[in-house]
Amino acid sequence: QVQLVESGGGSVQAGGSLRLSCVASGYPYSTYCMGWFRQAPGKEREGVATIDNLGVATYANSVKGRVTISTDSAKKTAYLQINSLKPEDTSMYYCAARKWTYTCYSATYNYWGQGTQVTVAS
Repeated sequence: QVQLVESGGGSVQAGGSLRLSCVASGYPYSTYCMGWFRQAPGKEREGVATIDNLGVATYANSVKGRVTISTDSAKKTAYLQINSLKPEDTSMYYCAARKWTYTCYSATYNYWGQGTQVTVAS
């Protein structure tokens, strides 16, 4: 029922920018945490940024100052704007959602998208 579809990834040069999108459908709850996570080969999945339905956003230290997470409720879409991309940002980026909790960043998510690949060339 719940479907999250990411887009916007690609191959870019270091220093460039990308805006990832996540379109949600079939989400059954009135409140949410929405998150962007990433996982590179051989590394654990890490949270990049989360935001809840109140607009409270949390960012990983590694991306603070370079990343903005936002949502457009009318479009049922979440975005991740990434600026000043670094090679270490290379990863598969996943969109995820769950019912609201006050610890969105550290919470376990049960709805996941298929991912969109971000590759940053040096």
